[in-house]
Amino acid sequence: MAVLNPYLNFNGNTEDAFNFYKSVFGGEFFMLMRIGDVKDVPGFDKLSEADKSKIMHISLPIGKSDVLMGTDIVESMGQQKVSGNNFSIAIGTESKDEADKLFNGLSAGGNVAMPMGDTFWGAYYGMFTDKFGIQWMISYDTQNVPANNR
Repeated sequence: MAVLNPYLNFNGNTEDAFNFYKSVFGGEFFMLMRIGDVKDVPGFDKLSEADKSKIMHISLPIGKSDVLMGTDIVESMGQQKVSGNNFSIAIGTESKDEADKLFNGLSAGGNVAMPMGDTFWGAYYGMFTDKFGIQWMISYDTQNVPANNR
């Protein structure tokens, strides 16, 4: 069964926000990846040092099965944070088939920003805004799955 997690977007203060959330919820970050840590994304090498220091992905486990995740908006790449796009619902699936089923069903009548496909970070991933204006991210983590089960 799929797992739902909130994914928050910030204007350059993701790290501050997540340190605050960590102080309230406790625990340790599961992942903290800066934009400058990524080498395989076209155009990232042209970003300013300030943009490279921004958070590409951060995750903080909360409770037994929930994860709060976030990222910084990179305005130099044409991204903007406006009311309504500062969060997404991230769904982690148990298979590619489940990912495709949820993606195709939820994106019907909406706007696909990134079709389902393999990513440089090792996931099968896609994102879209549904016909009601809600942003979704669907992901199947292929890195933690034996090759014969992918």
